[in-house]
Amino acid sequence: MTIAAPEMKRRALGKGLDSLLPRVPTAPVPSAAETEGGRPLEIPLDQLDRNPYQTRSHVNEEQLAELAASITANGVVQPVLVRPLANGRFQLIAGERRWRASELAGKKTIPAILRQVSDEQAMEITIVENLQRADLNPMEQARAFERLSREFHMTQEQMAVRTGKDRATVANFLRLLRLPASVQARVEAGELSFGHARTLLAFEHAEEMEKAAKRVIDRSLSVRQTETYVQGLLHPERAAKKEPKPEIPIDPNVREVQERLQRALGLKVHIEDRDGHGRVIIEYAQLEDFDLLLEQLAGE
Repeated sequence: MTIAAPEMKRRALGKGLDSLLPRVPTAPVPSAAETEGGRPLEIPLDQLDRNPYQTRSHVNEEQLAELAASITANGVVQPVLVRPLANGRFQLIAGERRWRASELAGKKTIPAILRQVSDEQAMEITIVENLQRADLNPMEQARAFERLSREFHMTQEQMAVRTGKDRATVANFLRLLRLPASVQARVEAGELSFGHARTLLAFEHAEEMEKAAKRVIDRSLSVRQTETYVQGLLHPERAAKKEPKPEIPIDPNVREVQERLQRALGLKVHIEDRDGHGRVIIEYAQLEDFDLLLEQLAGE
């Protein structure tokens, strides 16, 4: 496996959820369960309502099934975050995957921490919590940052502090919203990585982006090859007469494994196979992606 990693500089996340949660006693909740010293409650799943401010639009069903199997064996390790509603029910703030996996595992209750927060606070907590987990696809992250900007009037610097990302990273995600809808859909599907999408933004017109995106996917171009291809279209006078060499046709079995790895890791994966020998190349565009990859490969 080839992973060219720069010298790692791990940076702590921003202020995080603690800066958003009010440190005040939770008001009485019309439920048989009561909290003691902030300890989790076991809340019936049928009394929990979905978070209307959820940023995540896609959930990997295979990963959800794996989490459900883990919950069946070990229970829910980390409580979800909820707020009480006036009708005696509860609304999820953070932890949708754990909630859905618990339902899939056939659980009747789920451990939860109660917080009294307003609609606005609940929305901000949800968005920031999802961004800090860094498991959203690039377009979901872009839309989450856009909501923080539009609905909470945050600057890019403020969003960077809240989520522990560089301001330049925030700006690059927001730029993805300039992509035409068809290309955004390919990014969400994992057909194009963040690096591919960012490279396509060099074009001014949607038609050019769509045409280039299709070419990149059809040829299975890496990010570096995509950069060369795009620059060749923008500056033909500088480009070599020959176009980038087409990739050697990929065996259908190898392509299937390649696509499975891409879906599982959320990164661009390329497998070079020569009669059962070769290498697996995993591309990442930022240190946050490398951190997540390292955690997945090391089983942390």
